Amino acid sequence: MRRKPNDILFLVNETHPAHRLPDAANPEMIYLKIPVGMLQCNCSIIGDPRTHEAIVVDPGDEVERILSLLGRYKLQVKAIVSTHAHIDHVGGLAKLYQYTGAPVMMHSDDLPLYHGMEMQAAFLGMRPPEVVEVHQLLKEGDVLHWGNFLANVIHTPGHTPGSVSLFLPTEGGNATLSKPQLYAGDTLFAGSIGRTDLWGGSFEQIIESLKDKLLQLPDSTIVHPGHGPSTTIGHERDSNPFLK
Repeated sequence: MRRKPNDILFLVNETHPAHRLPDAANPEMIYLKIPVGMLQCNCSIIGDPRTHEAIVVDPGDEVERILSLLGRYKLQVKAIVSTHAHIDHVGGLAKLYQYTGAPVMMHSDDLPLYHGMEMQAAFLGMRPPEVVEVHQLLKEGDVLHWGNFLANVIHTPGHTPGSVSLFLPTEGGNATLSKPQLYAGDTLFAGSIGRTDLWGGSFEQIIESLKDKLLQLPDSTIVHPGHGPSTTIGHERDSNPFLK
């Protein structure tokens, strides 16, 4: 959920060219972005085309679509990661776990929010999704490994207490990426930042997370937000009004 909830979100479907990026920009990576659910959360599949291992980030809904793409690319899910526990990002956790058996991961500070699905569902006027066990609690400095990739876990509280971002450096594991990649959840958007008026949100914390952590990353870093289009750290440093 972004700070400007009335903004029109960038929408793509499974045939949109921005949807799949195993291309010249990153020949070492299969990256699939799937906007899912009523709030069009960007679910990300990050796969290794050589080992066919993948992680799934923020499977908020429409698990059948996610499974279809996993099958199309013959990917085996090694981990299911939640950047934070808002309902639009975690609604599909239980079903995806049931189909894949991959461990579910999130930060411990968002567990109370995750176990408050009925409250969140009532806020949006929808049915609460099934809740599943969280198998691994993420923390600052953790490193996730799958295939030839690695991702560094950055704790970025503010949108929620347990918000995390995943940073893939250019030289990580045995893969080389043309540019570093950041999966920022709802902490940073193109031209905006995550809203802080929901449960456990803090404007002071999110600004600290942005300035002390995310803006310390290289300007060339491609940012994949939890909603809307991608951007770069450099572009947001120069133009994002919340970072001035």
